Amino acid sequence: MKLKFTALAFACGLFTAASAQQVSTITQNEVTRIVSTLSDDDMQGRASFTPGIEKAAKFIQAEFQRIGLQPLPGEDDHLQTFSVYRISPDEKEAKLNGKKIKPESMFAITEKEEVEWKHKGKQKVVTIGENDDFRAVLRELNNSTEDVLVLVHPKHEEIFSRYQHYMGRGSVKQQLVEEGSKVFILTDQLQAKKYKLEVENKIEQLQLTNVGGMIEGKRKDEFVVFSGHYDHIGVQPAVEGDSIANGADDDAAGTTAMMLLADYYKKQPQPERTLLFVAFTAEEMGGFGSKYFSEQLNPDQIVAMFNIEMVGKPSKFGPNSAYLTGFERSNLGPLMQKRLEGTTYSIHPDPYPEQNLFYRSDNATLARLGVPAHTISSVQIDQDKTYHTVHDELSQLNMEHLTNMIRAIALASEGVVNGEDTPTRVDKTQVR
Repeated sequence: MKLKFTALAFACGLFTAASAQQVSTITQNEVTRIVSTLSDDDMQGRASFTPGIEKAAKFIQAEFQRIGLQPLPGEDDHLQTFSVYRISPDEKEAKLNGKKIKPESMFAITEKEEVEWKHKGKQKVVTIGENDDFRAVLRELNNSTEDVLVLVHPKHEEIFSRYQHYMGRGSVKQQLVEEGSKVFILTDQLQAKKYKLEVENKIEQLQLTNVGGMIEGKRKDEFVVFSGHYDHIGVQPAVEGDSIANGADDDAAGTTAMMLLADYYKKQPQPERTLLFVAFTAEEMGGFGSKYFSEQLNPDQIVAMFNIEMVGKPSKFGPNSAYLTGFERSNLGPLMQKRLEGTTYSIHPDPYPEQNLFYRSDNATLARLGVPAHTISSVQIDQDKTYHTVHDELSQLNMEHLTNMIRAIALASEGVVNGEDTPTRVDKTQVR
């Protein structure tokens, strides 16, 4: 037994040394080149529907072509383009019991281009009185398919104004559902004996684009996904003359990791499983890119998803460490930990469960379909001061840490890629 153990340990040592030598081809110079390009001012913060994100998409596409990736299944090239609808509030006016309502005292939740109501008993009227719970009523109304006029007591002015401001920014929808409009009016008149109102929206059909590539494995119908979102929040109000939210850590860092993993695995022998590398669009607007991507594949054929987000800064666990969101929902985390034994790298359960990070990135869409889909991150989210600000810049990143994170993911994913490890599925009934 002693001889067998020694031989096994020796063999594992050789394997670890060989693997370490392979991942050393992931260089800090190349990491810096890619992440600095994606987070440059030229990209204008990579907001959806802007020239900046189109420029970023072309850069990622060119890198995938250089690496030699095939297009994603069913695609002709590396751009996976789809349409969404942007709804922008345009005009609104109302009279209630003969009294004109100020525009700032009303808002609508509707996907229709025009709503025009006159008091003929067709709309349901709901009152949110002085002692009612505004949010509770709103949640109930969200499940209703009826047209509803909602009269809100002035006591709720503060929360009403917050919702009014939020709805005024407009929304993006993958599909339009033209039923169940809700119009809210802030008023001390809590009866609607007579009313007339009109709401107009500007509705545009716009395009969004994921950038994706594939390394076909020996098992063509078993997919392993590596991903990161390449969009950010664009141009913001200026702070000390700087108005570009560069998104270096969020998520140029994760997108860079995904791209270099594509380069790394392309240089290895053909993998057992087919590898998909995707830069998702519109994560910041609600995950439209990952949702569309998930609809193009059979989720039962996706073995695992390694989503990578905000890995440019050291974690609370020390150098060369990261954490996995939703750690307890599958055994992907323990499988990764086992692959990292004997290395300087480590992966840990998410230390910020109160932040709901599992649901705040592109892994959530596939996890809801049962895929062992998790996000690898290292940001100390409870302390990070640059998140969603103009200060999320290249200078804030630790390049050595970022490089080591990419090497760690390469080692940790090896068992899943080569077919030796198959993580347990996520229980769809336990994912909201």
